[in-house]
Amino acid sequence: MDVMQSNCKHSGALRDRPSFQSSPSDPIGRSRRRRKDVARSDSASGRVLCRRRKKPIYVRKAVVGHVANRLQAAVYREVVNLIEKGVVDVADADTALCWGPGLRWGVMGANLLFHLGGGEGGIHHFMDHLSGPVATWWKDLGTQTEFTPEVKQTIIDGVLKEAGDRSIDQLSKERDEMLLGLLAVRAPKAKTSSAAKKLTKVK
Repeated sequence: MDVMQSNCKHSGALRDRPSFQSSPSDPIGRSRRRRKDVARSDSASGRVLCRRRKKPIYVRKAVVGHVANRLQAAVYREVVNLIEKGVVDVADADTALCWGPGLRWGVMGANLLFHLGGGEGGIHHFMDHLSGPVATWWKDLGTQTEFTPEVKQTIIDGVLKEAGDRSIDQLSKERDEMLLGLLAVRAPKAKTSSAAKKLTKVK
């Protein structure tokens, strides 16, 4: 992205999408800009993405890969770790993720959810009293940087068993129906939130 920007007259206008997205219903889009382009590009890039029904994020510093891909990879490393250690099988790892934090992540991000987790004290209470236990969990998380042949085969066998007789097309349709339903529920709330912010600015 930085290489492309260096050859662009208006580099702040560059936009792209995470490569893991194989579904047209996935809404996230990324706008990457250099510091000097911030004022000129933020609103324009955001408007283009919103018109295409994408949710923009603004990447303020270059890193390897897309932000969304990196978050997905971090979570999946722990999924692989738990499977490799025999803590859960493939199907239970998926169940724990999509029926646990995955449900909430489809509504709010981790930071806002921990703000709620802090109760009346919000994120301040979370950081003061609950961040310690989370840091303790970090110390026990997986640190894999490679897939061993054994864990590859374990995951392959587990995924095929979990999928059962459902084809790739059937699974894709099931996923997209769920995603479109979630987007339909979220759309009115997003518009209301945007309108509220504009009203606050006017006041």
